Amino acid sequence: MSVTSLALLREWVCRQSPEHAHWLAEQYALLSQVGNEKDLHLFLGLVVRRVGKQDLTLTSQDLAMANQTYPGWNPDGWSLDGAARVAALLAFKGSRPFSATFQDLVRTADARELITLYRGLALYPRPESLTFEVGEGLRSNMRAVFESIVHRNPYPRDHFDDHRWNHMVLKALFVGSRLSPIVGFDDRANLELARILLDYAQERWAAGREVSPELWRCVGPFAEQVSAYGALQRALSGTPIERGAATLALIAADTSSARDLLQTVPDITALVADGRLDWNHLPLKEAA
Repeated sequence: MSVTSLALLREWVCRQSPEHAHWLAEQYALLSQVGNEKDLHLFLGLVVRRVGKQDLTLTSQDLAMANQTYPGWNPDGWSLDGAARVAALLAFKGSRPFSATFQDLVRTADARELITLYRGLALYPRPESLTFEVGEGLRSNMRAVFESIVHRNPYPRDHFDDHRWNHMVLKALFVGSRLSPIVGFDDRANLELARILLDYAQERWAAGREVSPELWRCVGPFAEQVSAYGALQRALSGTPIERGAATLALIAADTSSARDLLQTVPDITALVADGRLDWNHLPLKEAA
């Protein structure tokens, strides 16, 4: 799996930086054969000067190949030097366990380097051994570092238990991060998370604060079990985005109580039926 990911990353980096393709090939070959960590650190320091910090340019076919290589892997938004660095980590064959090498890199990395390191989590050898470093990233007070683990990264979906997953989702709401870019968000929805998020919404309302409409995405399938209908009815009387989110949640609930509430918003329900409103397109156009 990581070999195929490495091949894709190498292809993309060399394609976008053809004048350095030969040097990159030599470096990756060296890292895969010698296993000297000094060479790895040297490459990680030099590559940004060689290829630059611009965005990695990917086609829709590239992104499809990434997802085919590892379901949920989405390198959209990666930098060119970041992709080259992750490729180096995948190519590197060291004498120590990869987790030890990764730990050292995380310990000395600046924010931009941390983002690169965490974005590659799912692709690394024995990713389950990186639990401690991932925990440090989740506790980061830098939102971009936190989101490098949480957004467009299949690692949490594949390696977090429900407790850590639920904590991650709750923190995402606390720091103002979107929920829709979380890979596997619907598949990992669970009853305990629905309870937590409903309590969170009630606390926010009690304090006179807004509630993220995306929150209802997880509550909807468990609306009956957590007695969420009162809260969803309140959301139905909110802003257009809140009304759209509550409608989607009630459709997911698919109970008689949910259907009764949906009868009060036939215009929004029609937008969902027409494919004009879903969780990835919450700002809805009001029916005339």
